[in-house]
Amino acid sequence: MAILSLASLQGLFAQGLSADEIIRKADEKSRGLSSQGSMTMTVVRPDWTRTITMKVWSKSREYSLVLITAPSRDKGLVFLKIKTEMWNWVPSIDKTIKIPPSMMLQSWMGSDFTNDDLVKQSSIVVDYTHKLLGKEKVRELDCYKIEMIPLPDAAVVWGKVIMWITATGYDQWMAEYYDEDNKLVNVSNSYDIRQMGDRKIPTRIEITPQNKKGQKTVMQIEDMKFNTRVDESFFSQQNMKKIR
Repeated sequence: MAILSLASLQGLFAQGLSADEIIRKADEKSRGLSSQGSMTMTVVRPDWTRTITMKVWSKSREYSLVLITAPSRDKGLVFLKIKTEMWNWVPSIDKTIKIPPSMMLQSWMGSDFTNDDLVKQSSIVVDYTHKLLGKEKVRELDCYKIEMIPLPDAAVVWGKVIMWITATGYDQWMAEYYDEDNKLVNVSNSYDIRQMGDRKIPTRIEITPQNKKGQKTVMQIEDMKFNTRVDESFFSQQNMKKIR
């Protein structure tokens, strides 16, 4: 039985995929050619908790749009990304604000996610080099452990990312984010793999800052469909003011 178990485990990693191929598979699974759905974000702080609900749309790595649906004070806010540019529509002042590159790495809506996390302007595929460090079990799942180092000209904040990707589903299961001094800043954990549209994906992602006690942000995917028809014309500044 021990020999059979070992053979089964070895079979999980017998595909001989490179680190680049593993990362690409994980990225393609989480994005699809396009996606649309709804999510709930809960920001947890030592003295308060805040919940934000939203609708999201994306197409390739080039286009994304996020509509805030609650709470009432934020309802109607829209965030749009087209290629390397990002805008915010603020209905209370009837104004579209362009978000400069310098703000892409700042906190989004007071959470532990950044503007860049929201619209995925940077890419785990093209902005990093990848090195397969081995295989480890994380919360009962066998994973590839991959080190990602940003390219010299990449517009990313992290000095290094260590990511664990499940061997059977290519899900981004856990990640550690380090600053340029190699100090661990954030840890991301994914949970609750469920059927969403045509695939099974983790539906709860928790980001926990390592130097801020009692603080975390939880993103819950309520519904998500992949590879649906979304025209590029949907992602426009004009549509930001109309979307509901």
